[in-house]
Amino acid sequence: MTYILAIDQGTTSTRAILFDGSLKVAALAQEEFPQHYPASGWVEHDPADLWATTTATAWAAIERAGITAGDIAGIGITNQRETTILWDRATGVPLHNAIVWQDRRTAAICEELREAGHEPMVTERTGLLLDPYFSGTKVKWLLDNIEGAHARAERGEILFGTVDSFLIWKLTGGRVHATDATNAARTLLYNIRDGRWDEEICRLLGIPLAMLPEVKDCAAEFGATHAELFGGEIPILGVAGDQQAATVGQACFAPGMMKSTYGTGCFALLNTGDTLVQSRNRLLGTIAFQLNGKPTYALEGSIFIAGAVVQWLRDGLKIIRAAPETQGLAETADPNQNVIIVPAFTGLGAPYWRPECRGAVFGLTRNSGPAEFARAALESVGFQTRDLIEAMRADLRGAETGATLRVDGGMSASDWTMQFLADITGAPVDRPKVLETTALGAAWLAGMQAGVYPDADGFAAGWAVERHFEPRMETGLREEKYAAWKRAVRATLGA
Repeated sequence: MTYILAIDQGTTSTRAILFDGSLKVAALAQEEFPQHYPASGWVEHDPADLWATTTATAWAAIERAGITAGDIAGIGITNQRETTILWDRATGVPLHNAIVWQDRRTAAICEELREAGHEPMVTERTGLLLDPYFSGTKVKWLLDNIEGAHARAERGEILFGTVDSFLIWKLTGGRVHATDATNAARTLLYNIRDGRWDEEICRLLGIPLAMLPEVKDCAAEFGATHAELFGGEIPILGVAGDQQAATVGQACFAPGMMKSTYGTGCFALLNTGDTLVQSRNRLLGTIAFQLNGKPTYALEGSIFIAGAVVQWLRDGLKIIRAAPETQGLAETADPNQNVIIVPAFTGLGAPYWRPECRGAVFGLTRNSGPAEFARAALESVGFQTRDLIEAMRADLRGAETGATLRVDGGMSASDWTMQFLADITGAPVDRPKVLETTALGAAWLAGMQAGVYPDADGFAAGWAVERHFEPRMETGLREEKYAAWKRAVRATLGA
């Protein structure tokens, strides 16, 4: 039997999943790794931890499946996006900890560029906004703060990569410095209209082109692992950033299809086909996937806090012991109370992009307790998703109003949350049978490239719904609740 190994390198853990020839999970391994917070608003990872957990989980999955490297037709990689690593070309040793996508240290750089009038040009070419979220200003910060880094980068001695590039470099023994179009599209350095690194933006940020990886399709030849790693060479055949891999895993191949992933944050992508939509509502234009040299574009909205609000109930307020308890609490909440949590713990993402604002709670009464907080936490995810959908509808002039939302990620397992999502958006919600959609997308890319799995049409035909949620909330109540949310957000932004 032939297998595909999916490496899913995430923000808090790394997973390796082996899929068999029929795209069923054969073995899985997962390891968490430490988070580092050297200063307020700074978030880092030790690249050695990313590499160690990648090899350890891959080996564990192989051993659990009882197979060898020779049974694996290819590797697909999906990764936390925007996280930035610089390393020495000769030794492979990182120059600094990885700066994580959540890190806000480059806010001042972004503000200077914005005040200088550069944002319209950057947005036109990259689809992105000037925000610390993206990789470009992180690279600038590293070059500016590591002694001698600029000169060494100009000489080609230092390489830049997002996590996928770093893993490809390590897996291939330093033979391949490459990325895929979806990860390149999140760097702030890649012209997604022309399909190339943008020389003017790189000059603006002081980033030598010699540092940058080769950009390939999502399904392509990315070299092979060196034989010593897993007991034989395995070709690397698929790469996509985590949210784009989930879009592929949800079979959102046609324009108008939309998926939303609920993890630490929430990321909604709407397939816009060969049209790169210039958002008028501060959404992002990005590449959903690129196959056979042809990019398919998407509108993306990013919510910084989704599952993390439940973690806050558990670890901060300590009113629950485990995330699943929130559903039972929410069901018992007093219907006459209207507690609203705006979970802007690290600012508000799309469509507001206000990194400086902080969270707030509205509508408290003397009788507000754990049940009302649990309901408000879960509802905040639905409200924020509606914000994204409303912005997308406005950008597309309402063309996608009736679109079904395909959901995945940890919070999608909560029936209560998904029903509220359908209710507050007024749109059907489909939860798939296979919730490992991020890893599934990476596996399909590699397996399709290897000739193991069917083409996009065949893959889409096999996509199956586990549960369908139809809106049940009366329209008047829906709009009343959403209006209350909007008032709470306005108050939070004005605080």
